[in-house]
Amino acid sequence: MCKNILILITVLFLGFTTKSNSQIIKNTNTTSIPVLNFDALEPLLYTDSEEIHIVNFWAMWCAPCVEELPILQEYQKQHPQVKVTLVSLDFTEDIETKLKPFLKKKGITTNVVLLDDPDSNTWIDKIDPNWSGSIPFTIIFNAKKRSFHERTFENIEDLINEIQKIN
Repeated sequence: MCKNILILITVLFLGFTTKSNSQIIKNTNTTSIPVLNFDALEPLLYTDSEEIHIVNFWAMWCAPCVEELPILQEYQKQHPQVKVTLVSLDFTEDIETKLKPFLKKKGITTNVVLLDDPDSNTWIDKIDPNWSGSIPFTIIFNAKKRSFHERTFENIEDLINEIQKIN
């Protein structure tokens, strides 16, 4: 019995600490939401372009995040040249049963990826050493400037004001 428990603990430990070499861990069918580890996500956090990019970390269970999604969606509709990426921190097993229905119900058509990387202590610091890890968290950037926002944008004007600081 003790031997079986030890084996189970070892398997679980290896499963949670082994870093995947794959760029995309999993890709779901139909309306695709790529599931990425941090190594695959990291290139989305940088650009060589002068165009504005917005990357927002959020989850369905985060009320302020859900409140902010329509603001990001509306900005994307008004500024289709801006690349907006919503990085969901929800569970991969909930993509089909919860995440996709949630996005459909809320009318969110902005690009969504799901970050599935258990080593958050490492990747949070790589994104911004000042980030506590709380969400929503938004990065607004182009090739020359970046700004980090560990807060909810109150309205589209609030978001526009922050974007104008990058231009």
